Amino acid sequence: MIEVRDAGPDDGDALGEIHAAAWEAAYGPFFAPEFVTRGVRDRRTRWHRRIAEGTGTLLLATLDARPLALSFSLPSPTRPGLAELYTFYGHPDGWGSGVAPALMTGTLHRLRAAGFARVHLWTLRDTPRSRRFYVKSGFTERGTTRTHDFGDGNPLAQVEYERAC
Repeated sequence: MIEVRDAGPDDGDALGEIHAAAWEAAYGPFFAPEFVTRGVRDRRTRWHRRIAEGTGTLLLATLDARPLALSFSLPSPTRPGLAELYTFYGHPDGWGSGVAPALMTGTLHRLRAAGFARVHLWTLRDTPRSRRFYVKSGFTERGTTRTHDFGDGNPLAQVEYERAC
């Protein structure tokens, strides 16, 4: 059974594990091994703080009570009136299980209920799995690109997607 719910104070470790495992699988090949090790460690510990801040919409999806996907969104700082999906990660153990589509549906429903008509996101240009997922989820590429430096001095190309909530 898949459940989508608000992440709570006791979910920091689960969110960190999801983020770290998914980030390492999807983004690890773009970086030097020592940078990946630091990135995984950081992603495992940052979610307790984000939960405590209480900003944005932070959702957790579970499959048979196992936490496997997370989403985090806020009002877009660059596109007034739109929400921005900052974080959407599924643990590799849940890929293909249906948990990520269920979480996306829940995330869009929550954003719509909060008054957002549209949502946008950025994802790495060279991650075909994530790009296919966003297209399957109804997002369309806007034709907008930017570079993002994850902290290793090696900016990577990102593409922007958008859809109605």
